[in-house]
Amino acid sequence: MTLAPILTALENTGWATAIREGSFFFPIIETLHVIAITAVVGGISIVDLRLLGVLAHHRRVSRLTGELLPLTWGAFALAVVTGSLLFASAAVRYAGNSAFQLKFLILLLAGLNMAAFHAGAFRKVEAWDEAQRTPAGARLAGAASLVLWIGVVAAGRFIGFTDPAGP
Repeated sequence: MTLAPILTALENTGWATAIREGSFFFPIIETLHVIAITAVVGGISIVDLRLLGVLAHHRRVSRLTGELLPLTWGAFALAVVTGSLLFASAAVRYAGNSAFQLKFLILLLAGLNMAAFHAGAFRKVEAWDEAQRTPAGARLAGAASLVLWIGVVAAGRFIGFTDPAGP
């Protein structure tokens, strides 16, 4: 089974065609996507830097995540919607783009890292919540998260500069 017919059908929808061929839809959606990704990476980075002991030593980790994660999830939802719209405008081309594929691989790894953090170190946050030095597992998750989200942003920037066959 191949995805090509599905991707072609998606790309040929009226709204995907309007985004691709219109003079202002794509740049507006892309701008919203960049703003959303900035908010996602910004919120996550604040938590990650706290986990690493670099930022916000006076803030409890649980409070910081409680304040930032709802906004971060909202921004992530906007990024998914806008990214999906951008993808639909040239689904066949994007699906074959190595930078796009890399971005999604790194996104998957970032999600797995977050799930491991929440299933592991964060489950015991009350024991280390106010400590300036977080446990090694939390620091590792924070460092990995920073690296992975920088990778998501970098791969995302390369999407427009690579052809479907690769760089």
